[in-house]
Amino acid sequence: MRQRNKPWADTYLLEHTNLVIPNPSEYKNKWQELFGNSNPVHVEIGTGKGQFITGMAKQYPDINFIGIELAKSVIVTAAQKVTESGQSNIRLINENAENVMDIFGSNEIAAIYLNFSDPWPKNRHEKRRLTFHAFLKRYEDVLNPSGELVFKTDNRGLFEYSLVSFSNYGMVLKEVSLDLHQLNDPENIMTEYEEKFSAKGQQIYRCKAAFKK
Repeated sequence: MRQRNKPWADTYLLEHTNLVIPNPSEYKNKWQELFGNSNPVHVEIGTGKGQFITGMAKQYPDINFIGIELAKSVIVTAAQKVTESGQSNIRLINENAENVMDIFGSNEIAAIYLNFSDPWPKNRHEKRRLTFHAFLKRYEDVLNPSGELVFKTDNRGLFEYSLVSFSNYGMVLKEVSLDLHQLNDPENIMTEYEEKFSAKGQQIYRCKAAFKK
């Protein structure tokens, strides 16, 4: 979905470097130091407008959350939402997900969330899907041995592709839900997209997977 340009985005990011980290690679292997505690670090790739990460931070105050979002016009909205929430256990990064190994050290992360990622349905765009094996290699490197990948989508085709991708990579599928909201999971925090899709009666799919280490 094309995002409306926000001419003030650059200025906003420069004024909020305590929240949106300008040079994230400088904190590789040092993210807990930045947060000032030894709590586990969870990462959301494609954080969108920030509803999920702020909800998770409120629900789990003893976890440090980092949201990665490439679009400046979107991450500034997330930053505003985080600021309004008053949560101190969130940081944001305006980066491409391809660079996660430059930003985080090996085994530094306890969980990765992929929420409603772009399905890139054309075959020629397969390498851009966030569950493509090249991305899985990056996640495997930064996740600790007990780390978990949590993937949610409303796109059946992407979900099926991702299950095959996880399996072919040798990952362990810990949960596969074809209708997440039927589970009535009290720990599920909905994204903006999730609220919109579920209100229309669309099924939400979720998979929790782990790497064999």
